[in-house]
Amino acid sequence: MFPKYDVIVVGAGHAGCEAAVAAANLGSKVMLATMNMQTIAQMSCNPAMGGVAKGQIVREIDALGGYSGIVTDHTMIQFRMLNKSKGPAMWSPRAQSDRMLFAAKWRKMLEEHPNIDFWQEMVKGIIVKDGRACGVHTSIGLEIESKSVILTNGTFLNGLIHIGEKQLGGGRAGERAATGITAQLNALGFESGRMKTGTPPRVDGRSLDWDAMETQAGDTEPSKFSYTDTPKLTKQRPCHVAYTSPEVHELLKEGFDRSPMFNGRIRGQGPRYCPSIEDKINRFSDRDRHQLFVEPEGWDTCEIYVNGFSSSLPEDVQFKAMRKIRGFENAKMFRPGYAIEYDYFPPTQLRMSLETRLVENLFFAGQINGTTGYEEAASQGLMAGINAHRKINEEEAFILKRSEAYIGVLIDDLVNKGTKEPYRMFTSRAEYRILLRQDNADIRLSPLAEKLGIRNMEERMERVQEKLDNAAKIDKFVRNTSISPDDVNGYLEGLGSAPLKQKVKLHSVLLRPGVNIENLAKAVPFVQDFLSTIDSETIQLSEVNIKYAGYIQKEEEMVEKMNRLESVRLSEAFDYDALISLSAEAREKLNQIKPGTIGQASRISGVSPADISVLLVHMGR
Repeated sequence: MFPKYDVIVVGAGHAGCEAAVAAANLGSKVMLATMNMQTIAQMSCNPAMGGVAKGQIVREIDALGGYSGIVTDHTMIQFRMLNKSKGPAMWSPRAQSDRMLFAAKWRKMLEEHPNIDFWQEMVKGIIVKDGRACGVHTSIGLEIESKSVILTNGTFLNGLIHIGEKQLGGGRAGERAATGITAQLNALGFESGRMKTGTPPRVDGRSLDWDAMETQAGDTEPSKFSYTDTPKLTKQRPCHVAYTSPEVHELLKEGFDRSPMFNGRIRGQGPRYCPSIEDKINRFSDRDRHQLFVEPEGWDTCEIYVNGFSSSLPEDVQFKAMRKIRGFENAKMFRPGYAIEYDYFPPTQLRMSLETRLVENLFFAGQINGTTGYEEAASQGLMAGINAHRKINEEEAFILKRSEAYIGVLIDDLVNKGTKEPYRMFTSRAEYRILLRQDNADIRLSPLAEKLGIRNMEERMERVQEKLDNAAKIDKFVRNTSISPDDVNGYLEGLGSAPLKQKVKLHSVLLRPGVNIENLAKAVPFVQDFLSTIDSETIQLSEVNIKYAGYIQKEEEMVEKMNRLESVRLSEAFDYDALISLSAEAREKLNQIKPGTIGQASRISGVSPADISVLLVHMGR
């Protein structure tokens, strides 16, 4: 009935979709197995992609040939570049998406791929022979063979939904949980745990008083995620901002005795950086209000997502408290918020390729690894798909360094440090964030994707080369071109910057605080003429490289030092117990994680600089 597949991907959320595409684009024959074909790429929580650090990840996925950025560009209803008041390392793109169009576009792109097949059914277990994953067992007793398996089960593994004192088995509202896989993996020796996440109520936008809220419009000149020729946004839907109040908090507290979070029914650890409204009230009791983002779910729907009001309180408590929010006095609820508990597997059980240590050719990606967020999941799916293909073709694993991508930071953190709470990416987690900006992801990563053999990279590489050539032209122009006081003093005085007294190089003017090359061009015709044929993103990239050259050079020097440690390889068979000079904790952690390099060993929690020195001496370094 079935051919033998190269890769079977279990789960068709953001991780599963990117895993399937990544393996297929390298030439693998892929089956994407899902319990429901109608919920492929479902945005289970907020209808948005990107955000702080997450936006950088989406651009990195796109630069590596993934589809998340393309799908977002085709289906977004609003775009904002966050943190523009801060330095460029912090700038993060975020898009509000049309939930239904997003899923439909993803499914269309998957169905158009000749290397991807689909199967709608629950996967109950993995076929394991001689310590190797060889396919999957389904709920109706089928065996589908493959050379590798990628698990991207999201919140479905033994999922349990909580609404007040009610408990419902399910991986998402209205959908059943997946069973069988956790028990099998535990029997094979895997350690598992429980985590929780939550989602807020959905409400009827026709029942809200929009004039009572603050309007949050998109950027006047919206950008996009993909480096390909995707459509630019020409119209946008606004979001709005509302606030809770002491009265809202008091009403919510009335339900705390029935809250599964406070009465012990929820055992899983929830996300620290995206807490429920009851958790916020409890943890930040000195705050008399909390901000809520009121977000539309699409172009042609009245359904509204109340971002910031995630809750597992009884539905009557949620409803009563919500109606005390300004603008929500007559709100109609489509469905209440809920919390969901699910199984995950601590990611210290993985190799850097996301292959499990216990079972060969078995890969984990997404929330099964303890992460939260579409973007974190999608990036892991991409890497698992690439590495599953490379493993079965006896090629070396593709591993991104911390200095190459936020994706590298994410996976390095998971494998070396693990996580006891849902992991979310932030710019502060990256020590080289000036190098890992959202504007240069294509320059950093598309050449790597081309070397991997990902299809359709030729046009992307032409764009990368054009961007590099134009950036070099701009750099040469500003360093070699002089500008006179008559040309620029009017612009400088408007900024409150000291006027020029003599001709200087354009470069020195550009280094002044507040000077922006595109605004400067509007005031100086010959600059405008030079830049007229160069796109805005390349101009912005060049300006950042010029202004932050000193900081960029420092980070590059730091990377070079760290790469020396990364070049010292460690064998998986290394006997750490034989090195009595290592601390007991270091021996335990090193034996557990089996780092591939000294650099990786240095980032393992519990391994001290003294332990690294012992290893270096032993290695003759």
